[in-house]
Amino acid sequence: MVLSRQKSPESGAPDALLQENSEDWIMIIKQAVLETVCGITSRLPQNALPEVAFAGKSNVGKSSLINCLLNRKALARTSSQPGKTQTINFYKVNEVGYLVDLPGYGYAKASAEIRADWGKMIERYLHSSKQLRAVFLLIDIRHAPSANDCEMYRWIVAQGYEPVIIATKLDKLKRSQVAKQIKLVRETLGLPAGTALIPFSAQTRQGREEIWEAIASAGFAQISHNDLSERE
Repeated sequence: MVLSRQKSPESGAPDALLQENSEDWIMIIKQAVLETVCGITSRLPQNALPEVAFAGKSNVGKSSLINCLLNRKALARTSSQPGKTQTINFYKVNEVGYLVDLPGYGYAKASAEIRADWGKMIERYLHSSKQLRAVFLLIDIRHAPSANDCEMYRWIVAQGYEPVIIATKLDKLKRSQVAKQIKLVRETLGLPAGTALIPFSAQTRQGREEIWEAIASAGFAQISHNDLSERE
């Protein structure tokens, strides 16, 4: 399971890293700030610290995920209106790296011109970032991945990344439905064997520590024991 860019794989993380139970550890967020917001005409920042990016269709729960990861209620603004995120937002964490929130895709009510702009922004970022270590693709676990989801997955792979899949809104399912839906997500996307897929709920926080482990193994190598605390 390689989480770093395929063009120059650097990760020596063991395959079992994301498969182990992470409940014994929690990530301590000492500082989290929205440092940079980039629109379609903005120049992307030349950050010196590692970046991990989060992609997903509108209303899949990216903002809720980022707030949960950062232990903040409203650092990333959530909205019941799809298509709210129309910029690339860089959240600096503990002075060790950035969580990058990419614009949501697939919002049917947005004009073709706006949807094209969002696509250009995502493409420009993935092509130009020198610090991007991994891409996380969010999929609503309640439904089969859409055509846009499948296209985004294939496109990310074509850029030289192996995206980690985060299956959001886990709390909306009955426990008995989870395995079936995970299988549906894997089969619809056509995921290779061993591809990391993390079920996640912003409500219950299930999956949060597994995602942080994936972030750490993907390139936040500066995360130290001072950033981690053993759960009692």
